[in-house]
Amino acid sequence: MNPDIPPIVSIVGRSNSGKTTLIEKLIPELKRRGYRIGTIKHTHHAPDIDRPGKDTSRHSAAGADTVMLASSGRVAMIKQTDAEGIDALAGYFNDVDLLMTEGYKREPKPKIEVVRAAMGTELLCRNDPRLVAVASDAHIAVDVPVFRLDDPGPIADFIEQKFLNRRR
Repeated sequence: MNPDIPPIVSIVGRSNSGKTTLIEKLIPELKRRGYRIGTIKHTHHAPDIDRPGKDTSRHSAAGADTVMLASSGRVAMIKQTDAEGIDALAGYFNDVDLLMTEGYKREPKPKIEVVRAAMGTELLCRNDPRLVAVASDAHIAVDVPVFRLDDPGPIADFIEQKFLNRRR
């Protein structure tokens, strides 16, 4: 394992299953414990922070491979790349203790699958050997730990024990 790349956990599940909501609950829980957290949200759409006519868009159009928009306390980077996989992107997160991704169900990374009963209880990753846990509002019979979807504390405990204690 590359020590410059943080441990990676992918939060996966069906559309509207609660992946974003779970991540929103896990981040402050892990931050309270002193961890620095990074996230990558996978999308099938081109990110739209480089608006046509704006200076950053003009820099990109002129051929810049990387453009950064910076203000006091915040930066946004636009990088021309063919890379979409987690490994190629993880190098940008050398200043965090944990990288959580949303989506990336086909990537070979540890996964916590979110299953909401209203969306169906069949797991997308049931046969994936990298499935490490399930967060659900339903009873799920599976050979990995199953956590209550509405209680991020035990999920954060699991993440801390399995992925973070080695980094401290």
